[in-house]
Formats: sequence, C-alpha cells, structure tokens
Amino acid sequence: MAKFREQAQFDSSAQSAYTMLPWRFTPLDEEGYVATNMAGEYVTMSASEVSDFAGGALRPDQPIYDELKSRHFLIDDDTQVAIDLLALKIRTKLAPLANFTGLHIFVTTLRCEHSCPYCQVSRANDDKREFDMSEETALRSLDLAFRSPSPAIKIEFQGGESTLNMPIIRFIVAEALRRNETARRNLAFVIATNLAVLDDEILQFARQHDILISTSLDGPADLHNRNRPRPGKNSYEKAVEGIARARTALGHYNVGALMTTTAASLPQVRAIIDEYIRMDFGGIFLRPLSPYGFAIKTKSYASYDQKKWLEFFFEGLDYIIELNLGGFEFIEHYSAMVLKKMLTPLQTSYVDLMSPAGMGIGAVVYNYDGVVYASDESRMLAEMGDTTFALGNVHDHDFADIFLGDALLEPLEQSFAASVPGCSWCAFEPWCGAEPVFHHATQGDFVGKKPLSSFCTRNMALFRGLITRMEANPKVRRIFERWANIV
Repeated sequence: MAKFREQAQFDSSAQSAYTMLPWRFTPLDEEGYVATNMAGEYVTMSASEVSDFAGGALRPDQPIYDELKSRHFLIDDDTQVAIDLLALKIRTKLAPLANFTGLHIFVTTLRCEHSCPYCQVSRANDDKREFDMSEETALRSLDLAFRSPSPAIKIEFQGGESTLNMPIIRFIVAEALRRNETARRNLAFVIATNLAVLDDEILQFARQHDILISTSLDGPADLHNRNRPRPGKNSYEKAVEGIARARTALGHYNVGALMTTTAASLPQVRAIIDEYIRMDFGGIFLRPLSPYGFAIKTKSYASYDQKKWLEFFFEGLDYIIELNLGGFEFIEHYSAMVLKKMLTPLQTSYVDLMSPAGMGIGAVVYNYDGVVYASDESRMLAEMGDTTFALGNVHDHDFADIFLGDALLEPLEQSFAASVPGCSWCAFEPWCGAEPVFHHATQGDFVGKKPLSSFCTRNMALFRGLITRMEANPKVRRIFERWANIV
C-alpha cells in the first residue's frame, strides 16, 4: 500500500534542494542587481536574494524562487524541463549563424555632391569616374553574393552617392534577378541615397523592381543643412522633397531614414524626434558618430564624449516613452533591437549587437574597386589607410579565400563575447555584441580593454536604463514588449 509523504514534505518554508543553471549578476543601481542566464532571460534581485540564491539557501516560499524557476535559472525536484527550454532558446538565438551572409553592400561609386564633415568614408568629386564600380567588378561580386548559403539575400547600394552611378545599379539588379530565377533566394534591394539627385526615372526603376529607399535625415532644416552641406545649402529641402516623391512612387513604408548625432544635435533631441514625427516616420534610430573616415579627419568624432551622448539618448528615449504613454506609438530603433534580445528568444541582425561579430556574417561590402571588406565599418577604416579587415579582391580571390581566410576568421574567433575577458562574466553579455573593427580602430586590438571601451560604456548604460524603466512602470514594459516584437 502506498504511504503518504511526511508532513515536512509539504512545508513550503523548508529549504529547497535546487540546482542552479548558469547565471551571472551585476549591480543594476544603488539598491538592486540584475541577473541573466545564457539565453538572455533576466531577473532583478536584491542583494540578499542574490546571496541566498548563490548560497543554496533560497526557500520555495520566497517570491523570487518561482520567478527564477520560470525563467530557467534553477531546477528542482518538481521539474527538469528548464534545461530543455534553455537549450531551445539558445539554439534559437544562434540559428541565424548557419545562414551566413544575408546583407551584401555594393559600393557603386565614391562620387558625392555633399560634403558632410562627419562622413565616415572618403568621397570623390562628381567628375571622378575612376571611382565608379565596373560591370566586371559587379559580376564577380554577384558571384560571391550568390555563393552565400543564406535563403535571403539583400543587396544594398551605397556610395558616395550611389545613384550617381545609376547604370551599374540597373546592371546589378537585372543580373541578380536573372540569376535568382534558378537560385530562388528571397531577394531584396535597397538604394541608400541622399535624394538630392533623385529623378522620376530612378523612381520608376525602383518601383518596377520593389526597391526600398534609405536616406539621411538629421533633424530640422537648420541642423540638417549644417550637418550635411551641399552646393546651394539646400540639403534639407532636397531630402524632404525626395522623401515625399519616393513615398508617392514606392509607398509610404518603403522609404526609411537615419540620423547621425553631431555636437550640434545634442541640445535638440526633442526637435529631432519631432521632425521625424512631422515627417510621419514610425520611429527613429538615435545613432552616435563612429570613429572612422572624415569623422576623424574633421574631428567630428571627438566633438562630444559618451556621457554627453548618453544624456542625449536618454532624454530622447524618455520623450518617446512619454509620447507612447500618451497614446502616440513611436519607436526608438536601437532600444527595440536590444529589447528583442532581452525579451524574446530571437536574435537581431544588427551587426553591432551580434556575437560572434556580425562582420562577414551579418554583412559584407564589395567596394567599387573589387576589394571585399568584412563590414561597412571595415571599409571606412580602410579609407583611413588601415586595411586590416580587407578580406581580398573579387578579381583575385574566390569565395573560400575571402570568407575562410584568416582576415575574417581570426577576428571572428576572438569575437565570441561569451569567452572574452571582461565579457564572459558580465551579466549583460547575452544582449551585447562584439565589435572587433571598433576596438581595433580605437585600441589597436580586436577584443579591446573593456573598462576603456566606449562601446561597452554605452551599451551597459543603455541596458541598465532600459531595465530600470521597465521595472519602474508596467506600462513601459508593455511598450517595450511591443517594440521587441516589431523589429
């Protein structure tokens, strides 16, 4: 006859025999901590809760116990399923690595009629046709693009001003579509353009082939014209007119815009956001300057530090949250990509938030002259004379030479944040990325010294800022959950 268990077995105040799954913790603020597991699930805890959990003294009747159990921080006699769920979530996050390169950037020309002081690449005058991509280079670049195992291939045209070499864009689109009749990839095209030379013929071509438009909009007219000067001093007017025309031709949501934060932008974050709202964009990416190209030569990158940018960013984020709480839906896109890693088992395709690094995996660049770079930032670095991340040349090297060579595999091997000193024990590691190009540019090392890294400083402050806002207000958490499932 089966016997009843002893009464002590049902005492919820008794100490539990639980097993901790891998976890890390770090201070969140002056009072609490944040703990994360391998899949990026997080729990906020008090110092005493951290101590009890780590010491095996946490009791089942403590509220934090069930939260840790449900988020795969521990297993006990009641269930072992957390191990399987944790493994599934980790596999889901890493699954996109098998697809390899999905974004293929073709630099059609270095020619440009703008003279932006923060530009991250060298540019050439409009009459310098030797800086245009040739058909032979385009064909060899397409050979590599279609060797990628990715089921989805996005071809993005960049410059300079990409549309100043419109014949090569037409050629690449036609050839890619021809090849795709047998390759059967999910093929998409994007033209990155300042819109200043946009004409009806370009728009008709873009509409015919479902090509998306990506442009720059730094804020109100005075700020945009100051950041992005061109002959006629009318870059803002050209951009606004171009956005309207492109939307009419291609559809409202097929035109996107990016801003770049300069020193002149810092006091104007609300005005910048208001400009994006006035222009009927659904969100904004509050993007800092990068340490490459003209941004270094003109000292634009050194015009403000991380502290000032973070103040700018959080003022903007709080304003956007305020708008959403008032019923107006609007997204801050960098936050949304981070929140996707925080709140879902999915990975973002944004190169800066990938580990291993997104260089070569998330994106690759085919320069006008045939040189292949591991990322857009790698090309920018090469424009400064540092070709560390040049993977080869389409005229001299094949797919194996370029994508399996040491120039790519060595920095990738060092970019697994989970095994990098300073990252491997950081609670924020599951949400962060590895940026070998940035750390090489700023510290001369693929990994970099994390306490000196502005990349780490910026991201850790952002992670803490997002968590504290979610934990303080359930309505904000619901807003953030929506963002995480949109991007």
